[in-house]
Amino acid sequence: MTFDFDRVFDRRTSDSNKWRKYPADVLPLWVADMDFPSPPAVVQALRARVEQGFFGYLMEKPELHEVVAERVAKRYDWRVSPDAIVPLPGVIAGFNLALRALTSPGDGLLVQTPVYPPILRAAGNHGLTRDEHALTRGAGGRYTVDLDTFARALRERTRAFLLCNPHNPVGRVFERAELEGMAAACARRDVWIIADEIHSDLLLDGRRHLPIATLSPEIEARTVTLMAPSKTFNLPGLKCAVAIVPNAAVRERLAAAVTDLVPKINVLGHVAAVAAYREGDAWLQALLPYLEANRDFLVTEVPRRLPGMTLAAAEATYLAWLDCREARIPGGDPFTFFLDRAKVALNDGRLFGPGGDGFVRLNFGAPRALLTEGLERMARALAVR
Repeated sequence: MTFDFDRVFDRRTSDSNKWRKYPADVLPLWVADMDFPSPPAVVQALRARVEQGFFGYLMEKPELHEVVAERVAKRYDWRVSPDAIVPLPGVIAGFNLALRALTSPGDGLLVQTPVYPPILRAAGNHGLTRDEHALTRGAGGRYTVDLDTFARALRERTRAFLLCNPHNPVGRVFERAELEGMAAACARRDVWIIADEIHSDLLLDGRRHLPIATLSPEIEARTVTLMAPSKTFNLPGLKCAVAIVPNAAVRERLAAAVTDLVPKINVLGHVAAVAAYREGDAWLQALLPYLEANRDFLVTEVPRRLPGMTLAAAEATYLAWLDCREARIPGGDPFTFFLDRAKVALNDGRLFGPGGDGFVRLNFGAPRALLTEGLERMARALAVR
């Protein structure tokens, strides 16, 4: 099959939060929601399920557990039992439930900044102290992990580390040496690892994802890995994710935290997840080169069209982290400037915590025509600032 990722759909008339949050004259390039329809196989599976006409309580079948176990074995050479798979209504719910299961009020949670805002907020949801480790930004804008400062950031009170890999918003795919160093530091201090790996299928330039849990049996036993089809196949509204928890004792604690606190996964989310994982990879393999080309377009055109703005090439995700600090933007607030002056909605870098001031996040999971229009609007706003 061929897939037309250049086609622009009018989503303003839909119930899309991305397209309805701001006035109609604003071009939305913000939230992690791609402007591509989900794979046809998913749509077909949903259509068939809807035709049943009944949407009662879901009787969980082994399909999702089995397809996830098969997928991680094929893609990452990670052999887990289907019993290790815990369905969840989302990755955010997953890391919050894992923190509820594995920590107590007053403990510390380590996060790496700048980072996805719900990860920043997670400590406060559970009475934890947020410990922070700043990613190191190099001269070219690429971020790395300083393992010495990481180890020092693990304090006596730190009981869990919430890893985001591939990283949102900086687009890094952490290398084996970085993951091994972080994992070893956590093992020395007896710290749980909760790994948000939701973007693990969206690796660019032929890179391969390395789940941190696969480094060793010891690391696997102290890790809760969270994955979902939502970002990969553009299904965030269907609320389906999984935790992969090979440690039976940890899995039991997580299951206890899940009971009565969150709903079971959506009936349609279950159908979509199974269809996406079983039949969506042809669509995904066509998507990735398109995202790479969009990423390359931004890497070339942002510094050319937007004086003073730079970005490093994202290694994964469809999110660009734009440095606007040298663009002489009035008030030093690029989010408000581009929203008001260019009518382009981006994500405010300040919401990603320390290291986010002067940055914006741009979603390039869109037809090239929309990206081009966005840059043209931003360029015009900068030209008359």
